[in-house]
Amino acid sequence: MSRTASVTDLSWLTARPIAHRGFHDMNKTRWENTLSAFEAAAGRGYAIECDVHLSSDGVPVVVHDDDLKRLTGHDGFVWQRTAAELGALKVGGTSDHVPTLREMLDLVDGRVPLVVELKGIPGRDQGLVARVGAMLKRYKGKAAIMSFDHWLVRDFAKDAPGIPGGLTAYGRDNSLIEAHFAMLAHDIAFTSYAAGDLPNPFVSFVRDRLGMPVITWTVHDQPAVDLTFRYADQMTFEGFEPDLVRVA
Repeated sequence: MSRTASVTDLSWLTARPIAHRGFHDMNKTRWENTLSAFEAAAGRGYAIECDVHLSSDGVPVVVHDDDLKRLTGHDGFVWQRTAAELGALKVGGTSDHVPTLREMLDLVDGRVPLVVELKGIPGRDQGLVARVGAMLKRYKGKAAIMSFDHWLVRDFAKDAPGIPGGLTAYGRDNSLIEAHFAMLAHDIAFTSYAAGDLPNPFVSFVRDRLGMPVITWTVHDQPAVDLTFRYADQMTFEGFEPDLVRVA
């Protein structure tokens, strides 16, 4: 059975706005991809998007950049440090550290849906899909995986069976659209598309012809909210309270 056929109901994916890297405050006092940001999202009932890399000892850790400088002030790359070493680094000078995916899952504990974006680093991401897939298989809450990286998406069905997998994407030009269409051969269950690149033939096809859910990234303002709900099903947001804005 294909991935898309086996996933009978993804209504939970689009039921609530999705907090981009958690409900942070644009890295003023509550930083992206931290346990504080995830708790703030879960407490407000928002679904959560997060980013995952592999540490040097093969542990899925929640962090967006592969370079540590912007988030921790330290030189070097995520893949050069163990999970314990990363956990000792403070994010943005706050009390929050770089968390493991296990810490994040234990904190959220099924309260809200999770959308986990896998960050590929060529030559440094072997086992990423399988390790995240195994953790989410045991997780009691709703969760999906997605990636920009086609080589990771191709492994979803094999290494993370039963976990809804999506393509993260952007663009309107023909070469990008053709590349996105090619990924439909790998049984993706949804797509997360750049809001500013709507509408486009790929999103229209998967949503209208395949009945595939489409979420957008990253929504910061009312025009992007309006675009999302005109051409897609739900938004990944940051910098505002979705429950306080108008949805056309």
